[in-house]
Amino acid sequence: MHSPRLAAAAALLLAGGLVPLTATAPQAYAAPARYSDDFNGDGYRDVVATADGAYVGGRAGAGAVVVLYGSAKGLSAGRRTVVTQNSAGVPGTAEKNDGFGAAVASGDLNGDGYADLVVGSPREDIGSDTDGGSVTVVWGGRSGLSGATTVADPAPTAHDRFGRALAVADFSGDGRPDLAVGSAGTDVWVLQGGFTRTSTAAATRYALKVPLRKDGVPPITLASGDLDGDGVADLVVNGTGTTSGWPTTVTYRGAASGLTRTATLVGGDSVATGDLNGDGCDDLVVGDATALNDGLGGGAVRIHRGGPAGVSAEPSQTVHQGTPGIPGADEYGDYLGGSVATGDVDGDGRADLAVGVSDEKIGKAAAAGTVLVLRGAPGGVMTSGVLSLNQGTLGVPGSNEAVDRFGWAVLLKDVDGDRHADLTVAAPGENSGNGALWQLRGASGGISTSKVGTFGPTSLGVSTSGAPYLGNVLR
Repeated sequence: MHSPRLAAAAALLLAGGLVPLTATAPQAYAAPARYSDDFNGDGYRDVVATADGAYVGGRAGAGAVVVLYGSAKGLSAGRRTVVTQNSAGVPGTAEKNDGFGAAVASGDLNGDGYADLVVGSPREDIGSDTDGGSVTVVWGGRSGLSGATTVADPAPTAHDRFGRALAVADFSGDGRPDLAVGSAGTDVWVLQGGFTRTSTAAATRYALKVPLRKDGVPPITLASGDLDGDGVADLVVNGTGTTSGWPTTVTYRGAASGLTRTATLVGGDSVATGDLNGDGCDDLVVGDATALNDGLGGGAVRIHRGGPAGVSAEPSQTVHQGTPGIPGADEYGDYLGGSVATGDVDGDGRADLAVGVSDEKIGKAAAAGTVLVLRGAPGGVMTSGVLSLNQGTLGVPGSNEAVDRFGWAVLLKDVDGDRHADLTVAAPGENSGNGALWQLRGASGGISTSKVGTFGPTSLGVSTSGAPYLGNVLR
């Protein structure tokens, strides 16, 4: 498992800018995919779960990515694709500790009507460049994912671990998805539209310069959303920092001229965007898993309200297990906010919020894990009627065991087409690091614990040798 990262205690302004490289005329896209994560074009959103610790071809930690295709009946182990660097048509070879799947993103990069999957292998050696990292685009199609192309690293000598963080969205407003790639360096590269199955040499490439923290931790999370409601996607870079060593979250406004920095906020361990209050602008959720709160250190979630000027500099709402109405107690090491996700569960037009509390102790089981679901409201999220789920909840299969880390990753998206976001929960520590997934249906009354689906590595075609950590990342 990834080790917990330091909580933020302050935010300082960062210096940086754009470094344009090339420019050509834009390519028209005829029929982009309806959803950025519908890889087979059947009208249902699909779920991506990584197992970047998986053995592949006998190589420990080579990594695998599982795609579960959505349907009217939800997810099924029989409707999935497993992608590795040993898969036919995928460049490279599965090698020890490549970490294929340590980061993933998706979007219809070539405009053929099918979403494509972008996979980072940040620990892959590139020739003599140890841990240089690689990024692969696996192409969608009528039968699902097949064939792939490597994304060339624009500046291999400037950084290592290219592909450590990924985001796909239309940051320029030209109707074509762009690709943002983070690394272990001070740059986040943005490759603007122009992708084809034979070339990922995007029409325009530029670097956002971001500083490393004092402890050398690079940007750890990228996300996108329309924070100002102008119809153009904005970029969120989480985990950057200053010489003080504290992590920050930086937002960039999308525009035809490129991304420009708009706000620098206290950072954390996870970020998500979604319109929680229904005002037409996405809000920014920052999960700070070791936030001290009242000195207790159980973690917190900070919500920055979006608006025409971007997100608010200060949180409009802060929620933790010491907040009245929130189930549980604020205890050191609970890791609340290690994962966050947004989606409209109840169909009221406002996004709801799922929060992982992966290291919550339940009974005698340390780090068994819990997930909280909070409903969106005009003021942000409601702190009453909060749903708390764990493996001891009636209807949720399994049992609370030490170091399962239920809620290490959470995801809210409508996979069955009923206009209610469904909840996918991962516990990568389940069964000594095998990992497992749970799918719970969304409904007008909230998340249902009836007919919960479960998936383990064996049922999905992932080796259980070593510790694959299925569900380490969900998208």
